[in-house]
Amino acid sequence: MKNCVIIGGGIIGLCSAYYLHKEGHKVTVIDQSSMDYGASYVNAGYLTPSHIIPLAAPGVMKKGLKWMFNQSSPLFIKPRLNSHFLQWSWAFNKSCSSENVARSISAIKDINLLSRDLYSDIKEQEDFNFHLERKGLLILCQTDKMLAEEIHVGEIAQQEGLPVKNLSFSELKQLEPNIQLHAKGAVLYECDGHTTPHLFMEEMKAYLEVSGVTFRKNEKITDIDVSNNKIVSVTSSSNTYNADEFILAAGSWSKLLSKKLGIKLLLEAGKGYRINVKRDLGITMPTILAEAKVAVTPMQGFTRFAGTMEIAGINHDINRVRVEAIANAAHTYYPDIVLTDDEKINAACGLRPVSPDGMAYIGKSGKCKNLTIATGHAMMGWSMGPATGKLVSELISHKKPSLDLSVYHPDRKF
Repeated sequence: MKNCVIIGGGIIGLCSAYYLHKEGHKVTVIDQSSMDYGASYVNAGYLTPSHIIPLAAPGVMKKGLKWMFNQSSPLFIKPRLNSHFLQWSWAFNKSCSSENVARSISAIKDINLLSRDLYSDIKEQEDFNFHLERKGLLILCQTDKMLAEEIHVGEIAQQEGLPVKNLSFSELKQLEPNIQLHAKGAVLYECDGHTTPHLFMEEMKAYLEVSGVTFRKNEKITDIDVSNNKIVSVTSSSNTYNADEFILAAGSWSKLLSKKLGIKLLLEAGKGYRINVKRDLGITMPTILAEAKVAVTPMQGFTRFAGTMEIAGINHDINRVRVEAIANAAHTYYPDIVLTDDEKINAACGLRPVSPDGMAYIGKSGKCKNLTIATGHAMMGWSMGPATGKLVSELISHKKPSLDLSVYHPDRKF
């Protein structure tokens, strides 16, 4: 048995705690927040083997530059004279290549499939009640150009063994008969699932606490004591923690802590927004509004509209222009739906940690023997959460990892 300290109490931290506890380790989770808000609570709730293309793909940087001065664009990169941001931008631009996509597709698919199945396993084994459905995911397109692009991605997914269907407008209406749609057609990924995030998070936290996992909320790590390439202890605003193993799962804040260890973890915070609608809208299928890059999820008790990638540093400021863009997208694709001022005012945001190549950092850095890094999942932290937690546990327990981790190595070069 090892004494493990996890820095970060989001989906990655909780899943790491779960699997480490299952292996018999003693676990403490430290988080600088009250652990009831942020990216793990405001995401679209998707389990997405379909999302096989990494964020860093050909043409993305070009679009980012084009959209740089449009705050309502799906991807908004705020230029800053900051050395870390400039290094990240250079590496991101370099990673926007067909080679990066080819290298990443199978890895993204495999970790998402594993994670999707682990959600089901956790629910069954622990007799949890959190919302979990496997209805698939629609990619809704309004233009012939976008539909052709999505059909092409669907063909790549089919080559990877994923079940995909192309739907005409009439076939689409059979799936969504109770809502007016403005679209040319859609691609349906039958492999995907969806959840209501806060229900899973609350149930998992309750289970872990009862099981003996220690939670230290509202404690920010301020110092790290290192000796002979090993962390001896971490100090928060009120306590010092000694452990055998440390797990860095602090999301967008991970780069600040890794700096203290001399590890250059290129990460930028990618802000996403969500609007919850508690009215019955008639939407039954999880859907991505392709041109707008907005996710629509029928959750337990409400429908969530989520989206945008705003790379503008670590902050939780609500950009009302971007909230309005999500609301406008909802009305554009579903003409009968108009989000109210109250619904928009109650929008929330979360910060997703984005690596330059769109791939997570999972593994041990050569610079610190007893540190395991688990961050950088971009838009797929929720989807990859259980698999990442299992991989972290396998590394610390000296078991053969369920997946090849070379593509996720924290020390990889860009």
